[in-house]
Amino acid sequence: MALMVVHHSRQQASSKQGLSEQGLSQHGSSQQAAFQTVADRMSVPMNRYFVFAAIVAIGCAADLWSKQWIFNRLGYPCVQPEWIWPEFAGLQTSLNFGALFGIGQGQAWFFASLSIAAAAAIVYWLFIAGAARDALLNVALASIMAGILGNLYDRLGLWTLPGSDERPVGAVRDWILLQYEGWVWPNFNIADSMLVCGAAALFWHAMRQPSSSGTSTVSERTA
Repeated sequence: MALMVVHHSRQQASSKQGLSEQGLSQHGSSQQAAFQTVADRMSVPMNRYFVFAAIVAIGCAADLWSKQWIFNRLGYPCVQPEWIWPEFAGLQTSLNFGALFGIGQGQAWFFASLSIAAAAAIVYWLFIAGAARDALLNVALASIMAGILGNLYDRLGLWTLPGSDERPVGAVRDWILLQYEGWVWPNFNIADSMLVCGAAALFWHAMRQPSSSGTSTVSERTA
């Protein structure tokens, strides 16, 4: 009888141990599945990297090349605009020591610091936080990044005026002139246009998002 009780106790202990191990295994599996789900959400398809890099490279190159070409063509200061559409749209070189469209004159290094911080934040948001899974968001922030880098190049003084003593100039080169019946828009460049287009795309993206009281997640869209 005593042997039967001992055997029964051992069976119960073995059964409890098996259930405990099974529970631990299931808990570990659920944790692994949760981690895998988070990893899947954070992963970014390779084509998003290519699209981002292409927009940034093409936009930045077009901005820098156009600035160099216009300033070599017209010089600085530009006395007389070269009209494409008389009295409405033309080419005129100017220097901007502030931000977009002449805001904050004399604060070039401050805006350069902000540009570097913004560029770092864009890279983190897209490719570490995983926001680049959203195709529209990826394109919008790539356009903004191209504009940031194009103007940052100028603000850091990595260029010189044609025919000058080769001293660097820490100002943004603008050359697109628009006016209408005496009203003149501040001169701008391709980088400024990329910034505005990217900001407009971000606004459109925000308007398309469904309202939610909970935590929002980045939706995956195909390019």
